[in-house]
Amino acid sequence: MNREEKNVEIQADAAETGEEVDGATAEVEQQAEIVEQVEAKEIAEREEGPPGAPEELESLQGELEEAQTQAAEYLDGWQRTQAEFSNYKKRQEAERVHVTKFANATLLRKLLPVMDDFERAMASRPSGLDQLTWCEGVSLIKHKLDAVLESEGVEPIEVAGQTFDPRYHEAVTHEEVSGYEDGQIIGEVQRGYTLDDRVLRPALVRVAKAAAPETEDNNDTSEENEE
Repeated sequence: MNREEKNVEIQADAAETGEEVDGATAEVEQQAEIVEQVEAKEIAEREEGPPGAPEELESLQGELEEAQTQAAEYLDGWQRTQAEFSNYKKRQEAERVHVTKFANATLLRKLLPVMDDFERAMASRPSGLDQLTWCEGVSLIKHKLDAVLESEGVEPIEVAGQTFDPRYHEAVTHEEVSGYEDGQIIGEVQRGYTLDDRVLRPALVRVAKAAAPETEDNNDTSEENEE
């Protein structure tokens, strides 16, 4: 092969290689464009969200609001139940204290006549016997009984200088007595007692009443008697 034929062959091979390179470059550029389009589509989908995303988000928000409302109702119900239980415990404790406090009221009420007997005995004893041992012993027993009743919350009802009160007093008589106002207590017939501000036994008392006004008949009679 001469030099001219060899040059022609080299030029033909170069032309063929150039065409192959141009074809490969075009194919690469086409693939790159496709990749760019796919990536752009994916970015757009991520920004816009998957199909049906707004409806699903709205549904989730509705479920969340419903759950929050239900949780608030449960909390409110629990708080009411807790408050009711606390009030129930307070009522039970108050009732327990009340029952404990007044459980022995019947026994204490039965002791009151004994107190009456002691008071009558002490009031009627002769003054010359005060120094005798047995009189001092009786007085000491009465003081001990007074202390026991006081420790249980039993206190006598005051009547001296008081106005009649049906909550604490029971009227035995109503008398017209000078020096006393209407409804004022004149004297005590039987002592009354309270148990922690509750009447254990009312006091029996004599009560003053207003004098009846003079009538015209009485005035006429008085004038006739004077004549």
